[in-house]
Amino acid sequence: MNQRLIAAFCISILVTGSAFASGNNYKNFDVASYATVRDVVLMNDPGYLESRWAAMSKYVKYDKIYLETSRDMIIADQKSLDAGKKFFLSKGLKVSGGITWTVDERSGVTFCYSDPRQLQKAIEIIQFTAKNFDEILFDDWGFTNCKTDDAIAAKGNQSWSQYRLALMDKVGRELVAAAKAVNPRVKVIIKYPQWYDHYQETGFNLETQPKYFDGIYTGTETRDPVNNPMQIQQYHGYSIARYLSNLNHNDRGGWVDAGDSEIPNRYAEQLWITLFAKLPEITLWPIGTQYEPSMQSDGTMAPDSKLGRIAGPIFEQVDQFIGKLGNPVGVKSYKPFHSSGEDYLQSYLGMIGIPMDIVPEFPTDAQTVLLTEQASFDPAIISKIKHQLSDGKTVVITSGLLKALQGKGIEDIADLKYTGSTVSTHEFMSERRFVGVKSDSEILLPQITFFTNDASADIIAYTSASKTSGDPLLLKTRYSKGVLYVLTIPNAQGDLLCYPQPVLSEIREVLAKDMFVRLDTSSQVGLYVYDNDTFIVESFRQESTRAVVVSDKHFTKLHDLQSGQYLTGTERNAAMAFEIPLSPGSYRVFAAE
Repeated sequence: MNQRLIAAFCISILVTGSAFASGNNYKNFDVASYATVRDVVLMNDPGYLESRWAAMSKYVKYDKIYLETSRDMIIADQKSLDAGKKFFLSKGLKVSGGITWTVDERSGVTFCYSDPRQLQKAIEIIQFTAKNFDEILFDDWGFTNCKTDDAIAAKGNQSWSQYRLALMDKVGRELVAAAKAVNPRVKVIIKYPQWYDHYQETGFNLETQPKYFDGIYTGTETRDPVNNPMQIQQYHGYSIARYLSNLNHNDRGGWVDAGDSEIPNRYAEQLWITLFAKLPEITLWPIGTQYEPSMQSDGTMAPDSKLGRIAGPIFEQVDQFIGKLGNPVGVKSYKPFHSSGEDYLQSYLGMIGIPMDIVPEFPTDAQTVLLTEQASFDPAIISKIKHQLSDGKTVVITSGLLKALQGKGIEDIADLKYTGSTVSTHEFMSERRFVGVKSDSEILLPQITFFTNDASADIIAYTSASKTSGDPLLLKTRYSKGVLYVLTIPNAQGDLLCYPQPVLSEIREVLAKDMFVRLDTSSQVGLYVYDNDTFIVESFRQESTRAVVVSDKHFTKLHDLQSGQYLTGTERNAAMAFEIPLSPGSYRVFAAE
């Protein structure tokens, strides 16, 4: 190749970023960071870049960097962008672009796409970015919350959800087309945030967008589950990754940041849960949090990274076993597009040890299906339930779905009634399993009534001090060749974590009966199951605990894939039981043999 062609080739790489950098510093996933535009505009200073890189790379082996071109209407200048690209390419990283579609992030103000001027500005931004990069990642502000007079007039008689879903579908297509018009090679990736049950209200369109974006990215940041207004549970980082992966099997990665995660192990936990979902890439957001100078013995300050000291060892540890795990599996839970109701319930169920796998299409091949209130958004849901039961399968519906379907055909299957009354309980019984087990606090439940012998209660909640009255917590009735269960969900979903262990274990035996392994333990212990007889048990608790894992009887031992230790089980009826000690905020990985 002559010198002129070599020079042209190098300039081309510099202009559009690199798809040729090494990557794969870890065997089973890539690690990326993201520089906001406020970081990018400083990258013309070599000292700034060198100090940040010295801190970032001290503990973590990075494969990629996303350089943001716009946020809050700030546009990166070409000189700084070129300097950043050149620097990180020289370090062997892949370099991609990023965009955050905000006018004022701090105040939560997004682009108002009903304004032709703002839409045109968005097109200019993405075309500028596409000229610089072959891959563009949207930060999770790719929605609109605009309620200007123009937006109100454009909405007309539609609901905000209807209007914004159509608007953002149109905008998404225009932005992707605009990017590809200036760079046909460009891949445009949309990142979705944690709050999937509310996407439709602000225009995130899971029904259409994954079909024309080149990939999706998942916000797996869950932060503090108690002291953050969203109160997203830890398991949510896994359940949302599985849900979005099931949309089109083109989930490019998970995104974690350190905000509101000061409780012990919280940042670390977000990292490994993201990787448990078998995502191909993880992004540590933003680059600024990976830089924290530390004082040396001589009193000078040196580049360092407090979060890198946490992340680096986790990546090394997980990389040693994650490739030995198969594809994630769990209880299929059907969530139709644009549905809501009993929001994020699957993540609470994950916190009580039930492996979840949320799917956007009704899973006719599943032997057991969980249907929450979300399923009521499917107008054909009653016929789908009947078909599943007629095939001899199990359907578990929640009290929220029973309420939503009352008077709409559920009576054809079983004459159950959601009364609208609330009952209080702290004590439970199961005729075959236990009597008088207690929770530590009162739990409020919606009251459901049924007709004796048409249905039966597997678990009863005592609802009077004398224990002479009670209401069903888990109902069962037969229809055709199948079995329908109704699981009563507490008025406060977080009270699921307050159920005593025997109650939780019976619920698990119904929902997770098709899993080769399940838990018999207290709440706040998670289970991740894979299709090659491997699994992970994780404690979300802040104190030590001993989890009991129950497996199919033909598995007689568990092989710890980290320590090499073998655990032997004891027979329990038609199963084997294994006792597994767990320290606070930890996990263990096993192959059943």
